[in-house]
Amino acid sequence: MSNQQKKNTFYGAAAFLAMTTIIVKVIGAIYKIPLTALLPDEAYADFNAAYNIYTFFLTISTAGLPVALSKTVSECNALGRQNQKARVFRVAFSAFLFMGLFSFVCMSVFSPIVATYVLQNEKAVFAVLALSPAVLCTCICSAFRGYAQGHMNMVPTGISQVIEALCKLFLGLALAFLVLNSAIPDEDLKSRLSASGALLGVSIGSILSVAFLAFNHIRTNQRERTHSNDTPDRSRDILAKLLKLAIPITLSSCTLSIVNLIDTGLVQSQLQSVFTAIQDGLTGINNSVLDIFPKSVTIFQENLSKFQEAVLTDPNTALDPILDSARSLYGAYSKTMSIYNLPFNLMVPLTACIVPGVSACIARRDGLGAQRTTESAMRVSALIALPCGFGLFALGTPIIQLLTVGNVDESIAGPLLSILGIASLFVCIQVVASAILQANGIVNLPIITMVIGGVSKVIVSYTLVGNPKFMIYGAPIGTLTCFVVVSVLNLIIIKRMVPHPPRLTVVFFKPLIASIIMAAAAWGCQGLLARFLSGSFLKNAMATAGGILVGVVVYVVLIVALRVLSKEDLEMMPKGDKIAKLLRIR
Repeated sequence: MSNQQKKNTFYGAAAFLAMTTIIVKVIGAIYKIPLTALLPDEAYADFNAAYNIYTFFLTISTAGLPVALSKTVSECNALGRQNQKARVFRVAFSAFLFMGLFSFVCMSVFSPIVATYVLQNEKAVFAVLALSPAVLCTCICSAFRGYAQGHMNMVPTGISQVIEALCKLFLGLALAFLVLNSAIPDEDLKSRLSASGALLGVSIGSILSVAFLAFNHIRTNQRERTHSNDTPDRSRDILAKLLKLAIPITLSSCTLSIVNLIDTGLVQSQLQSVFTAIQDGLTGINNSVLDIFPKSVTIFQENLSKFQEAVLTDPNTALDPILDSARSLYGAYSKTMSIYNLPFNLMVPLTACIVPGVSACIARRDGLGAQRTTESAMRVSALIALPCGFGLFALGTPIIQLLTVGNVDESIAGPLLSILGIASLFVCIQVVASAILQANGIVNLPIITMVIGGVSKVIVSYTLVGNPKFMIYGAPIGTLTCFVVVSVLNLIIIKRMVPHPPRLTVVFFKPLIASIIMAAAAWGCQGLLARFLSGSFLKNAMATAGGILVGVVVYVVLIVALRVLSKEDLEMMPKGDKIAKLLRIR
């Protein structure tokens, strides 16, 4: 194969994986947004809590080993060591299977312990059980994916991810809908099972993905089997080499998962503590205790009334007002997190281009080229992240009302989403900044900054969620604090350690001005339309859509008028040269 063929193979594989990644993210968004409208707040709290523990086990099991496996398989191919390659796969597969079984046992056999003591939500036990097969199957999938990627074959990875996403979308939503519309008399049990049904679609998708990848692996190996006389290394040596490559990557990836897992249990535990304190002094309580967000006390009082009524009829069926009040508030918070994650998902394809682009310039010792590429990447990320963040901040309540079809208390979820909107733009900045540091060979410091940010998040969340003046609103403030700290630290490191750092004022100033004006225009337009169109859900949706449309138009006009994009930025996009000529950008 010629060098040009190799180059075409590399970029073709990267392009295919980028395309399927975007498809999977879009399907994920389509899945999460209707789900927030379908599930009650308590059910969504169970769903999100179980998903956080699943993500934790999955990150520990699969974050680093697939990369290490693909790198090792690629080296074996280059050296023609077919026997070594076969043993590497067997060792890696055994390691994946062991970690998958360990995670499966933790989530199935010990699901009551995980739900009660780790997640601080004993009613999430069914949801944790529903996801337990998925963590085992996904570990097995990672072995097949890493092996295929070592051959520069991204097709199995992309197709298997789409299979998982489609099963999650269609089967998960269908099962949740069927449970919620079933004849189960116990509403609390129905709520808990609906979350489990939504997650069961994830497990079924992972099982089908394993079947596809196993069939593809067997068929490919039979077709490409070649004879080799090389002597493979000992299994223990291969395992040691794989772990040496995998552990740093895993540590980098699992930091935020650990923080989110701690945050899940911490937030619900602190909410329960606050409600316990309120219950102890309930006789003299009124809205002045929670003069910022009195709705939290209202939810608790409603659950307490239900509890007292249930005790009079059948004490065995009485719900726990403290636990259910915490679940309700955490469920509203979890629903806003689905929307808050959308800007981050838009950064994934961009960060995939930063590392090779900047690395190529550094390899050529082209410092100015590296600076231009870095500045363009940061400017494009700012052009996406800033309007998304300020838009969510300005229209938090109307957007949550629109996307959840009124199936969440917008008086609680709206301000939560507004705070998370500002946090989302810092999430995007830290992701892009981390990619720039990695492209420049600075791989350890982003782990340290994420640990510092995670500790900040835990401290702020613990302090504010436990304060009856803030309660659930302390959680997004903790998230905002975390990513502000990480973003600032990463940008400082870039300024100090990168040889040709980007000019941050040039990158952020004009997009920031355009985003603030855009958010103000969207907020004003939505408010004006809401006065004339208030009433039905459809009219409120029209007012929100009108505000968003005006914001988009204002932002596009400002971007062109302020000459935010340079010719180099547009050249990174498809048909960018024609767009530059059309806009007369030189």
